[in-house]
Amino acid sequence: MRRDDPLEREQEFSGIVERQARLMFRVAYSLLRNVQDAEDAVQEVFLKLYRGDAWRRMEDERAFLARTVWRAALDRVPKAADRMDDVAGMELASAARSPERSAAEKDERALLRLLIDGLPEELRQPLVLSAMEEMTSREVAAVMGIPEGTVRTRVMRARAELKKRFEAMEARR
Repeated sequence: MRRDDPLEREQEFSGIVERQARLMFRVAYSLLRNVQDAEDAVQEVFLKLYRGDAWRRMEDERAFLARTVWRAALDRVPKAADRMDDVAGMELASAARSPERSAAEKDERALLRLLIDGLPEELRQPLVLSAMEEMTSREVAAVMGIPEGTVRTRVMRARAELKKRFEAMEARR
């Protein structure tokens, strides 16, 4: 097939969507914290990419798309207070666990999410990308457009702040 064959182009682009849509959603969601806004950001990026040809010249597909959706999500960050999304779908407990244990785990996840959401953006964003999205410091640096050392420092500070806040909450119990 020729490089400019519409069918080949469609198949190639569909492969990119299949491989990277989940990552792109998680990156957008980590910044926007709203399912609809994250889906819109991903859709916007895919539409722009499909109309253009930059996606055919990507050297690092994952990093390029994560960075592109990060920028699109930044444009959508609400000016008002951050919104929390309903995470009920992610809270499915295993049937093998006792109801008490499942409830305790759900409470722990909710508490951790609240503590993470309470972090300043400059600490929360690299922590979410590195710890929850399992991106390397180099990948997070590329996505956020900051030096790799800054990523490591911010993640370290975020973890220290989470520990401090958790210990303060435990002391009040």
